Amino acid sequence: MRRRDFIKVIAGSATAWPLAARAQQPDRIRRIGVFMNLAADDPQSSKEISAFLDGLRERGWTTGSSLQIEYRWVADDPNLDRKNAQELIAIAPDVLLVGGGTYAGMLQQMTSTVPIVFVEASDPVNRGLVASLAQPGSNVTGFTQFEFSIGGKWLELLKQIAPSVRRVAVIRDPSQSSAVGQFAAMQALAPSLGVEISPIDARDIGAIEQALTAFARGANGGMIVTATGNARRHRETILSLAARFKLPAVYPYRYYVADGGLASYGPDVAEECRLAAGYVDRILKGEKASDLPVQAATKYATIFNLKTAKALGLAIPQNLLATADEVIE
Repeated sequence: MRRRDFIKVIAGSATAWPLAARAQQPDRIRRIGVFMNLAADDPQSSKEISAFLDGLRERGWTTGSSLQIEYRWVADDPNLDRKNAQELIAIAPDVLLVGGGTYAGMLQQMTSTVPIVFVEASDPVNRGLVASLAQPGSNVTGFTQFEFSIGGKWLELLKQIAPSVRRVAVIRDPSQSSAVGQFAAMQALAPSLGVEISPIDARDIGAIEQALTAFARGANGGMIVTATGNARRHRETILSLAARFKLPAVYPYRYYVADGGLASYGPDVAEECRLAAGYVDRILKGEKASDLPVQAATKYATIFNLKTAKALGLAIPQNLLATADEVIE
């Protein structure tokens, strides 16, 4: 081989080798940012995070070796929540897992490039998170729950458990379109059940306590707690008020009942987090959030707490107990 041709071969190899070497190297460590809509010390937080991590492990991801996860937790302070969200964006994550539509929307305003997978978001289309459930059309997708009609189901369940209820306080966040729709469903059904419903703004726990105290002065009262982040974070106080005022109540999630609530009807949030790990896995492997349809909850569980029913002087009908998914004694 002539010297000039030999140099050409070496030069070509020097150009091609780094590309080939990079292709043979293991994938870089991927970064996931997690923004949870509960406090770090909330027992439910650990359950939801554990389910998410289990879902990742099932798909071959291991924190520390193939994954780095950065967590931020809700602070009940809009300025601090925004600061926490900005910090997550600053680490340049490959994907974000976000609890709740409010925080998914906040992060969406901060980035149009980082994929966002949400859980526990109701009515994501009207919120502006996605163009449609089938075709999100942006950097956001995830798992939604609670169609508007669920409001009627909660009210109907409350009447079945406590037939004497004539007045119902509904704790909701009026800034959420889902809350408006759910309340409208209750209003439509209320006359046929012989009840009057009263909305209570869920955005401030002090206001909730004041409103429930005033509401409880009347007779034959009951309560429905909708799926709002503020109610979740202050559920201990809300459960305590329900017990103090002897208000039969229906809640959106099982953990309210496990903590002493009377009844719940809703999806398993931890299961949503485990399923969300599947979307995170697909995004890390190259799929786009815009191509992943928003999934709705397919299973709703009915849970009763018999100890709480006894404290309220209620006997839950046997036909309800027979069809319940779980009865806590």
